[in-house]
Amino acid sequence: MKKIVVLTGAGMSAESGLKTFRDANGLWEGHDVMQVASPKGWNTNKQLVLDFYNQRRAQLLQAKPNKAHQELVKLERNFKVEIITQNVDDLHERAGSSKVLHLHGELLKVRSTKNSTLIYDWKKDLCLGDTCEENSQLRPHIVWFGEEVPLLNDAINMTASADILIIIGTSMQVYPAASLINFINYNTPIYFIDPKPTIQKNYFPNLTIIPKNASDGVTAIVGQLMG
Repeated sequence: MKKIVVLTGAGMSAESGLKTFRDANGLWEGHDVMQVASPKGWNTNKQLVLDFYNQRRAQLLQAKPNKAHQELVKLERNFKVEIITQNVDDLHERAGSSKVLHLHGELLKVRSTKNSTLIYDWKKDLCLGDTCEENSQLRPHIVWFGEEVPLLNDAINMTASADILIIIGTSMQVYPAASLINFINYNTPIYFIDPKPTIQKNYFPNLTIIPKNASDGVTAIVGQLMG
């Protein structure tokens, strides 16, 4: 069975109403990203950071998977499908995808500030004074700017063994996620789905650019691959 690796970014969840990363002016939902997504921001104003992610978490719980998430699930009938997402939402899982790696963490999880292996499922507000079993403050389970990406090697290994790579809704300009494309085998088919592609046809051999939004682009490519 051929293996498809899917790399998804903010454009995947946009049609579900989620802004999962910063926009062009460096803001995330109106906040300077460094205030809400960096260790310095956390150490400067923990309450601001907690309030920000509490709002994102509540927003996510109201959101639903869109057609693009649902179409990807169909590929599992004929292929081994592994998804690497830069998004911190759980919409891939809720749609039914069975193997999802969250490169930048998960909004519906929190972890200890003292012991990073203590990770908990979390759907309510996270407050100052909420602690782990070692009595240390809990923080969002998100990879912030300046922090290492603990699952990067897993993502590299997944990508390196892909028979087909599909990239959806990401600018391929955020590192280290953008570097994953360099680990595929030469001449592996690549499909790049984005309404405003930031990649040129001659960047990689066997590259197909689909200048559509996630739902339309994924529907097209799933139809082609399943056909």
